[in-house]
Amino acid sequence: MRDGWQHRRLAHHPVCQSLAVRPNVGRYDLLTDFILECKVQNHQVRKRIFHTRTQCALCRSGRQTPRLLDGLIMCISFLLLSAPVIAQQPQQLDYAAAGSDQEITPPKPNAVDAVGQSAPSAQPESQSKKKKSKIAIPEGIVVAPLPISSPAIGTGIVPVLGYIFPFSKNDKVSPPSTVGAAGLITNNGSRGFAVGGQLFLKENTYKITSAFVRGNIDYDIYGNGIAAGLKLPLVQTGQVFMAEFLRCVGWNFFVGPRFITGRSFITIAPNSESTFPVPPEVGLHTNITALGVRLTGDTRPNHFYPISGTVFTFTSDFFSQGLGSKYSFQSYKTSFNKYWSVSNDQVIAYNADFCATAGQPPFYGNCIYGTNSELRGYTAGRYFTRYTLATQFEYRLVLPKRFGLVAFAGVGGVIPGGSQPSQEAQNSHFLPAGGGGLRFELSKKYHVNFRADIAQGVDGHTFGVGVGEAF
Repeated sequence: MRDGWQHRRLAHHPVCQSLAVRPNVGRYDLLTDFILECKVQNHQVRKRIFHTRTQCALCRSGRQTPRLLDGLIMCISFLLLSAPVIAQQPQQLDYAAAGSDQEITPPKPNAVDAVGQSAPSAQPESQSKKKKSKIAIPEGIVVAPLPISSPAIGTGIVPVLGYIFPFSKNDKVSPPSTVGAAGLITNNGSRGFAVGGQLFLKENTYKITSAFVRGNIDYDIYGNGIAAGLKLPLVQTGQVFMAEFLRCVGWNFFVGPRFITGRSFITIAPNSESTFPVPPEVGLHTNITALGVRLTGDTRPNHFYPISGTVFTFTSDFFSQGLGSKYSFQSYKTSFNKYWSVSNDQVIAYNADFCATAGQPPFYGNCIYGTNSELRGYTAGRYFTRYTLATQFEYRLVLPKRFGLVAFAGVGGVIPGGSQPSQEAQNSHFLPAGGGGLRFELSKKYHVNFRADIAQGVDGHTFGVGVGEAF
């Protein structure tokens, strides 16, 4: 438009020649500049110096009117069409304003130097109020309706609600604390819920963990020996409460007591298996109570998505009839994780787990291979054994749009208890597994991922979902 007929005809107009203009804008673009400013600043009028019909004899003659009307019609049309969009998405303006609420006035000779000054303009108060009135979900809240498909408990959904937060805003040392709740509904009749939390206090001096679980689980246990290939469906109803209190003793190590108590009732679901040996715990109301101790060392910078550091945990629980437990036995578990950052978007993680039981535990008090993600690819309930060992590597890749991929592989095995070493070796199983999964970031602030993994083991494959990394 700079070479258009209106600018050539206004080139020698005395008022146009006397006007000062903004840098990088032609002397004769003032009329066009005003129209562009109308398009952008539809919500207010700027006080600017521009070419007006009252000052220009050429404009008063009417020869400029058609072009000016075209520009104004275009401006008004743009305002009407863009009003809803701008009301929903306010944009920051680039042009300056001497006063957003002032009317347009003809330029004065002593005011021409003020033309073209630019500064960021303020947003309208009405739009600011609309923006502030929107309800914002805190960054620490995690909501995830997790689908579940398990050969052990069926297909259903696990709704999860969690809140990640600093226990004290003045504490810049402690990791963020977590509280949450989860439910379980599957098509085989399993129902349950769990609530729990983990708090870090006094600049990472204390760590308190507590959880309560209640429900009824329908699952299968698998036979071995003469019952190999058979399975028995059970319904277990009960509740468990756990609490532990750890204190930092230096060098990122925590140690402290823990307490577990619960009760259980097991029945056999209707089935056609008559040769499967019935566990002695079926039909009994049982109580279990234990005191224990936990030692853990943790150097991870982020507990939810570690990219470096190590974490070591050793736990021992002592179930005793003297504490009100029906069974007297001991449970020992230890794990070690190590993390390496290959690049900004790639991490390699290593995990090793060992579990052992002693005494006379119920079948569900033994080590259960395939739980706690020590090695994915195996159905929980297929291997109840005295000893388990597993080790695995996992490669993690962060993708754009909050997605990610993982690939993992590992080896493990189970060793049942027995008085004869040859019997233990005969019933032992070497159980490798591998697979991959998809990740989606639920919390960008804490990098909490939703995970979905598919894994292949010796006996078949499994599909599992959860919140947070497997280890």
